[in-house]
Amino acid sequence: MSVPQSIKYAIIGAGVHGLSTAFHLAQMLKKTGRGSGGNIIVIDKGTVGSGASGIACGVVRNNYFQPAMRELMAHSVDVWEIDAETYSYHPVGYMQISPECMREDVASIYEQQKAIGYESTFIEGADASERYMKGLFDDWQAKGITSVLHEKRGGYANNMASMHGLAAKAENEGVRVLSGVEVLGFEFGSNSGAVTALETNHGKIACETVVVGVGPWVNRIWNYLELPKRITVKDLAGSVHQDVPMWKFWCLEEGTLGIDPNIHKTNDGRFPPVIHVDTDAPLYSDRNGKLITDKIWGIYYKPDFSFGGIQGGASPYKVEQDPDRVAVDPYGPESPDFIVGEDFVNMWCSALAHCQKRFEGQMPRYKTEEKSGGLGCFTPDNFPVFDVFRENVYVIADSNHGYKMIGVGKLVAQELLGEKSALLEPFRFARFEKGELHPTSHSPFPWS
Repeated sequence: MSVPQSIKYAIIGAGVHGLSTAFHLAQMLKKTGRGSGGNIIVIDKGTVGSGASGIACGVVRNNYFQPAMRELMAHSVDVWEIDAETYSYHPVGYMQISPECMREDVASIYEQQKAIGYESTFIEGADASERYMKGLFDDWQAKGITSVLHEKRGGYANNMASMHGLAAKAENEGVRVLSGVEVLGFEFGSNSGAVTALETNHGKIACETVVVGVGPWVNRIWNYLELPKRITVKDLAGSVHQDVPMWKFWCLEEGTLGIDPNIHKTNDGRFPPVIHVDTDAPLYSDRNGKLITDKIWGIYYKPDFSFGGIQGGASPYKVEQDPDRVAVDPYGPESPDFIVGEDFVNMWCSALAHCQKRFEGQMPRYKTEEKSGGLGCFTPDNFPVFDVFRENVYVIADSNHGYKMIGVGKLVAQELLGEKSALLEPFRFARFEKGELHPTSHSPFPWS
């Protein structure tokens, strides 16, 4: 491996954001006669997809309460659909199935999906919702449901297959993707705050522009850039909060029920949409009948041959530690601290059984031998930051919305070449101090 001593564009992170930015930037440079993929490197301290993108559940959806997120995700779904085969993308659709306390939120999502031309069906009322779900699954039995939003687009992609496909597209444009190159710091200009070089374990790499797309490692890179650890946040009610931590971590909880994915098909024998259920109905253990929770809960699931079963997850939990002390490495299944435990297995498998009779009694087949889990690094309002810092560093801080956002790299590439994106504008860093935060829904998930 040859690590260059200088490069025009240095992209940190070989996950969905880094690779998508590199691929689209290379195309745009060539098209405009301003360069080529040879002007770009992507470096990663691991390998392609060795971070959050490579262990992602892979769900691709538009279902967001926040208008800006919904418009941005519609753009990303377009990108997934451009080359579904290379991205290992399965456009089966997506369903948000909700209780009464979320009905107005989901109804507003539907209305705004109509406004942007994103095809979906909305069902309201407990009886109508049950009929609709039984029309898909004759064993449907979830309680407390009063609305169903069925997105006809979206679905899921296979995590590592899509990352290798994206890396191949970038490399075919002349981009160099370098594994095992870790950023240890930055060199700054003497007369400005701009970054003039990356300091790495393979020496110094001089550069003109830096793109940071490192997922849960963003806090570390943020510190290397000497950016503020605490900020001022003005909330939607106009109250000003001082000294708010810029970053916080949540632990993601996902796993796989080791049964034949073919078991989970619709009444007409097709593979179903990705199912997301939120409900405030009491959840009882499918193992012993004991109450697990009487508060609102949520799960998502899909049949997935790449995982070898029914794969999905539940709400994450907040890591109550100083973000600088959270051990992000080793990441994912290799972590001794942030992997799912027996409580998740009991909850998630019981929730599957609550939703569909076919999953009753299947908890013993959960893949306990396959460790799962991961960390997400979130902003103060739990939504992304896409912005330029230190004059020439473009930070893609996805706040754990990342994998599905394959189109963000295309928009970032446009901005790097001087074309501002209206879709990215609501995600600037200045929104925190201005009070232009994204609204929150009644969902139990921090990213909905």
